[in-house]
Amino acid sequence: MKLLDIGEVSEASGLPASALRYYEEQGLIAPAGRRGLRRQYEPEVLMQLTLISMGKAAGFTLDEIGSIFGNRGRPVLPREELHQKADALERQMRELGALAKAVRHVANCQAESQFDCQAFQRLMRVNIKTMQRRARKNGGRKAPV
Repeated sequence: MKLLDIGEVSEASGLPASALRYYEEQGLIAPAGRRGLRRQYEPEVLMQLTLISMGKAAGFTLDEIGSIFGNRGRPVLPREELHQKADALERQMRELGALAKAVRHVANCQAESQFDCQAFQRLMRVNIKTMQRRARKNGGRKAPV
């Protein structure tokens, strides 16, 4: 089996070598060995990096992603968590779609000022309610910006 040099993994994955070293520190990937000072990886690391990238894009934390690789064998994908994350992504997509429509309407509004536009005022009221709902859901903690 041909091992991949850290530079080859970096090039194939599009990640800088510093990210690979960081993922290694976090226990997400592990080198198979070294050639001189350069880390060497098994080709399967590219699949792990793809899963890490997908997990991050889906909103999983690196700790959550690390638990998937915890057994150092074949990754175990937690089905219930995946369903919950997919539901959250679908909600986010609906919210973003509605927001995009509203923003486009406001951009095209013929009112003298967007502040005179009824659609803009409605968008502001909906956004305030959304912020209040998120604050209640977070137990009063500030939502991340």
